[in-house]
Amino acid sequence: MTGALLRIYAVLTKEFTQLSRDRITYAMILLMPLVQLLLFGYAINMDPRHLPAAVFSSDHSATANAVVSAMERTSYVDVRYLPRSTDEMDALLRRGQVMLGLTIPPDFTERVLKGDQAQVLVEVDASDPVSAASALGAVAALPDNALDRQLIGAAARPSTSPPFEVVTRRLYNPENITAYNIVPGLLGVILSMTLVMMTAMAVTRERERGTMEALLSTPATPIEIMVGKLTPYVLVGIVQTAVILVVARVLFSVPMAQTAAGWIALTFGVSLFILGNLALGYLISTLAKSQLQAMQMSFFYMMPSIFLSGFAFPFYGLPVWAQYIGNVLPITHFLRIVRGALLKQQTLSDMGPNLLALGLFVLIISTLALWRSRTTLD
Repeated sequence: MTGALLRIYAVLTKEFTQLSRDRITYAMILLMPLVQLLLFGYAINMDPRHLPAAVFSSDHSATANAVVSAMERTSYVDVRYLPRSTDEMDALLRRGQVMLGLTIPPDFTERVLKGDQAQVLVEVDASDPVSAASALGAVAALPDNALDRQLIGAAARPSTSPPFEVVTRRLYNPENITAYNIVPGLLGVILSMTLVMMTAMAVTRERERGTMEALLSTPATPIEIMVGKLTPYVLVGIVQTAVILVVARVLFSVPMAQTAAGWIALTFGVSLFILGNLALGYLISTLAKSQLQAMQMSFFYMMPSIFLSGFAFPFYGLPVWAQYIGNVLPITHFLRIVRGALLKQQTLSDMGPNLLALGLFVLIISTLALWRSRTTLD
């Protein structure tokens, strides 16, 4: 009995020693629960607030200003833009710079004082149904309390008659169909999950088997090796994109880009995203010592990509620090690109900031992967 316990103790000691030497796996064991706790405990919020908004007011009276102030007091929206025309308002909504647009007509105050069916127009970006519902819920109560301090004395109205009406328009997804938001987002998640993991594990597997050393005896340079290894996976990403878009249209009736400019913009965004994921997978393979480590690091990357990108939860529901992290992730910008191209008919000019972010990601990660591969191969 004593001998058996000693042998078990010896094996146990060996396993703990091996685990302590595998620093990446040990770090994952400690960090993964901590990241999950932080994400679910602090970052995830299904009640988004401080949504970016724009106000186009042709009535600069105190009455109109009171409506805007009351809307901001709800804490659901923050007025960040003051467009000077309806065209500017449309552009802000189409580019995703604002989630809500409030338009106040020039005769608003006059109609309020006369009791002549005064109206304001609220347009909301419904490509994110959860955020749109929060914004519309906040503005729906404006007629009941926005003008309490203005309509007093002779200007007071019967309590049963609101001083104005809020006319709402849901843009880009008027029927509030969740699939229009989720299915295009799945394109980004699937490409990230498969391309990063496939590339990381494939290159690591060659290093484990010793075939990578055979490349050292050839005239191929590190950049030539990287390009040669990643090119087949570019084709895999293109095929996956085509299949997902066809399924999205046939099974879920997701709108597609209506113009050649829209398809060009989408193609450009998809290409950058595929290259970025492949470069990241290659970078992971230069850091991992085994396929298990490559898989662990890929999953560690995927968790914030799903939770902090606006795919699973509203992006504006995240705290500010989580939004900063989310804006670093390429999938955040890709989701805006693919949803913009399919739902909003965006073109290259509308996608400028997001395409620039993806381009910078590709450049930085490719440079790091090439530097690491030079170090590893040399």
